[in-house]
Amino acid sequence: MSLLTSVDARPSRVDDFRVLLDEALHDFLRARQDLAPELSAPLRDLVLAGGKRIRPTFAWWGWRAAGGAARADAVVRAVVALEMLQCCALVHDDVMDRSATRRGRPSVHESFAARHRHRRWAASARQYGDSAAILVGDLALAWADDALVTAGLPAEALMRAWGPWQAMRTEMITGQHLDLLAVARREESLEHAVRVAALKTAAYTVERPLHLGAALAGADEETVECLRAYGHDIGVAFQLRDDLIGVFGDSSVTGKPVGEDLREGKRTPLMSIALSRAQGDPAAQRLLRRCLESGSVSDRTVEDVRALLVELGAVAAVEEHIQVLAGSGLAALERATIDDEARHELVRLARRAVTRTT
Repeated sequence: MSLLTSVDARPSRVDDFRVLLDEALHDFLRARQDLAPELSAPLRDLVLAGGKRIRPTFAWWGWRAAGGAARADAVVRAVVALEMLQCCALVHDDVMDRSATRRGRPSVHESFAARHRHRRWAASARQYGDSAAILVGDLALAWADDALVTAGLPAEALMRAWGPWQAMRTEMITGQHLDLLAVARREESLEHAVRVAALKTAAYTVERPLHLGAALAGADEETVECLRAYGHDIGVAFQLRDDLIGVFGDSSVTGKPVGEDLREGKRTPLMSIALSRAQGDPAAQRLLRRCLESGSVSDRTVEDVRALLVELGAVAAVEEHIQVLAGSGLAALERATIDDEARHELVRLARRAVTRTT
């Protein structure tokens, strides 16, 4: 089954869930708007500015897939935690990557730094911006725990969910550290790049949210195994698509500068494949390494590297691997004994994840 083949024309229930989730997010943040207002305001602005809401959506359909029905309102409130966790990751990631924008707006650390400069405060504006943004991310992480434990879940459901929740937080942070190490060590192996993708994105974007939702519903071990296998493969495919968007995406759609991943020197599977295929071509090797290591990449270099990635066949290789992962993920889903409507929506979600443009 190819994800490029349309699923049937039944209306999707994913958007119905999105309405419920956005209401829960507004309620959760409104109840905390007077707590740490200087830090919570940018957190609230970032969360409510948009986003794909993909993590709570996968958690919801993991819950539905495993037969979840009762206490739906509490489950919606619980998966707000995933959007808070994502906010933490985005804010900290922007500091580490020195990203100036997020979703078409100044990133949190840049906003704090600009305020510092405008008000002519003492010491370094950049240090203040970075420090304040780290605290915003920390607050988002604390509130993620709050959202889960105060959602009104039965104690036994919360206990089942706590294992995947703990694992997800740790895997996200571990993946981010491996990403930092890749740059520091000039890591070029495809194996390392894929491991980073599996931990930093696949686990906490798809696999663990599904696991969390299934655990809330009391899923059996076989169902959890199938959903996690689907989640792992679709999650890695999601990251590979993200890598392509980070290089070739339209800035008017992504809200990020053209070729931002190239400007940041990210050690992605796409770049690992290109470096491997450029062996024996010193000029190509020099261009790729200049992009990865120079710290300042011109528009011309971005265009040259993008052309080289296509010429070397690295883009085609990544596209092919996305399709392989999509197929294996759907095969795992097919093996699962789950609710038919949830299966249908999980196929839709997989298709969105691997064919998206933002």
